[in-house]
Amino acid sequence: MRRFATLQDYGETLAAMQAFTLARASDTSDECWLLQHPPVYTLGLNGKTEHILAPGEIPVLRTDRGGQVTYHGPGQWVAYLLLDLRRQGIGVRQLVHLLEQSVIDLLAEGGVPAERRHDAPGVYVDGAKIASLGLRIRSGCSYHGLALNTAMDLAPFGRINPCGYQGLAVTQVRDLLPGWEAERVALGLLRHLGRVLGRPMQEVEGETRPRET
Repeated sequence: MRRFATLQDYGETLAAMQAFTLARASDTSDECWLLQHPPVYTLGLNGKTEHILAPGEIPVLRTDRGGQVTYHGPGQWVAYLLLDLRRQGIGVRQLVHLLEQSVIDLLAEGGVPAERRHDAPGVYVDGAKIASLGLRIRSGCSYHGLALNTAMDLAPFGRINPCGYQGLAVTQVRDLLPGWEAERVALGLLRHLGRVLGRPMQEVEGETRPRET
């Protein structure tokens, strides 16, 4: 997998995911990209613009994942999962469940009980959303993934209906586990993602795209 030390432009990242997925062959290794974005609102393929209330100076980009509108910004870890689901023998629902479980298990390490909701994918703590999910499947391969609020300014969420839900509360790791630094969250998330997906992840930092294990 690759983890970037600097903020990565959302549009460029999306284009890279699409290009990677289109160019895949049957023996292409799966990858996981862990990074952060500058402030941006992203609207899913069938997302409704009515859920964007007052974006102000924050750009709004239409993307090709499922779901409605969400916010990405500094202090939020985004894990993009570029996986050949057919080769792994898992379906979309199972993948969503596994991604949610990785966050639930990570927070459990700190004694924070988290849960999933059957009517709204993601991870919640006391009704507040801490992780959002959005995926796209093309020719049996996934891209996009999950966003975990870690240590960020949550105010921009108040300028949208997060994930299409009016008044949905959001939270983050820093407010629940003040002693957890962003680096610890990143490494823990990678560890749990590797466990639920059945593959330990070898981390390589940098601006070029290395391969996963």
